[in-house]
Amino acid sequence: MSKKSNEGVPSRRRFLQKTLSIIPLAAVGGSSVVSLSTLAADADSKAEGVSAHYVPTFFNNDEWRFILAATDRLIPSDSNGPGAVSEGVPIFIDKQMELPYGHGQLWYMQAPFASAAPEMGYQSNLVPRENYRRAIKAINGYCQQQFQKVFADLSHQQQEDILHQLDGGKLTFDDVPGKLFFEQLLENTKEGYLADPLHGGNQTLASWKLIGFPGARADYQQVMDNPNKPYPLGPVSISGKRSV
Repeated sequence: MSKKSNEGVPSRRRFLQKTLSIIPLAAVGGSSVVSLSTLAADADSKAEGVSAHYVPTFFNNDEWRFILAATDRLIPSDSNGPGAVSEGVPIFIDKQMELPYGHGQLWYMQAPFASAAPEMGYQSNLVPRENYRRAIKAINGYCQQQFQKVFADLSHQQQEDILHQLDGGKLTFDDVPGKLFFEQLLENTKEGYLADPLHGGNQTLASWKLIGFPGARADYQQVMDNPNKPYPLGPVSISGKRSV
């Protein structure tokens, strides 16, 4: 893994550099579906393989607009690289909702359900897809009461304030704990940003380039005995896709 200086790197990117490398690789409707181009239109990078007309299979239109807006705030595009939306992270999350993960089939989901320390594992009775569905509805309802707008129509600062309240446990709901939802949203966003493009996100291999991860290169083992030396070649995905 290459070793790069953190000087001048915004705190959000520095956080990603420190955390994404230790996250395991993971593992979609209304009548008028909002496309990825809603938020990615201003991005400099038009990633190969990211469809601006992707139609979600799990999320309905209101939910999809929320996912686009929220992931854009969690990992926005900036001078250091493309963000979650242009990299296809919403597609990754949408696809996960129709896989065993989304249905909670990867966890023990039998009663009793009780609060416990994080190291005890997932304790909620809500599977991920139900967690998303209930939380997005509740958050949009809260935003309507406070601002007369849904989350996706708020300013970036208002959206970030809502996310901070969820993260800090200051905003919660009867149907779903706000902090539980935020933790799942953040985890899935990071997973999608780091995952192999095969799963929908990381379409330009931007996160792998950011942390110096070579991807599916068979020769990488040969250079592991030379720590702190940048790997000379760019990352390659499972399908053979290469960074540009």
